[in-house]
Amino acid sequence: MLPPLMKPPPEKLLSFEVSLKELEKTVTELEKGDIPLDEQLKAFEKGVALSRDCLTRLEEVERRVEQLMKNSDAGLISVPFNAETPRS
Repeated sequence: MLPPLMKPPPEKLLSFEVSLKELEKTVTELEKGDIPLDEQLKAFEKGVALSRDCLTRLEEVERRVEQLMKNSDAGLISVPFNAETPRS
């Protein structure tokens, strides 16, 4: 039986923060390298799924922010999100 860390999370039931925390735990376990190869593969698969889930959630938030910032009668403008742009 796999330790609780290795069980894949239910799709879309975890919040972004919980998914990210689980991803960090999974990476830490993989970096230790003290688990059998088959469990490492399962942990890697879990990490990929968590990573994709986090990315999807971030992209959804980005789209929502851009929609809120769209040019409208209220005078808002659409500014694409760019993580490289420093904040003022």
